[in-house]
Amino acid sequence: MMRIPALVLLALAPLLKTAPAQAQTYDPAYPVCLQVYQGFVDYYFECRYTSIPQCQASASGRAAQCVVNPYYAKPVPRKKRRTSRPY
Repeated sequence: MMRIPALVLLALAPLLKTAPAQAQTYDPAYPVCLQVYQGFVDYYFECRYTSIPQCQASASGRAAQCVVNPYYAKPVPRKKRRTSRPY
């Protein structure tokens, strides 16, 4: 009697599988991203632009908009090396 529910679950398991969700990623090396729309709610980001005008040129004629990358990691200025001088 317990075999029937187990067999039903095994038979339905392939139907219950869902595709893994992919996380949206922002490239922290670029300050501007192009958000490209593929449908009403389907979109993706291309983060490879250094300025808004550069991004807008790529967005021209497409269902897309330029957005500021919220994860942009500004380059850290390098500290000047101190050299020790003997007195």
